[in-house]
Amino acid sequence: MEDLNKATILQPQNAFIFGNHGNVKRMLKDYQGVLEDLDNVDFHELNNASILMIHGDVKRTLKYYVGALEDLDKVNVLEPNNAFTLRIRGRIKNILKEYQGALEDLNKADVFEPKNALTLTTHGKSNIC
Repeated sequence: MEDLNKATILQPQNAFIFGNHGNVKRMLKDYQGVLEDLDNVDFHELNNASILMIHGDVKRTLKYYVGALEDLDKVNVLEPNNAFTLRIRGRIKNILKEYQGALEDLNKADVFEPKNALTLTTHGKSNIC
């Protein structure tokens, strides 16, 4: 982490460095730190799907569901066949009671990553509601 801290000082607009820095903070469960790191980079302009995904997933973890969906919608434009993104979007939409949208995302996720337990569990919850 010390090396990454130095790297962020040396290259404060390097999305790759901040992405790695944020990912380490995510593993350490420093979710606010992740958002602070990634908010320092104009990664939305870079169309960096990996960084947007991390940003959106951390927002989901912090229950910032609308902001998470905004980030994950951008990821979905860049990587429409990404089962992880579709699964997370489906879970968030389910929480927000957007059941039809949740089912659409989860059905797509199941096509790209069949028999994933998380997808099937969330899909079941969406079908019940």
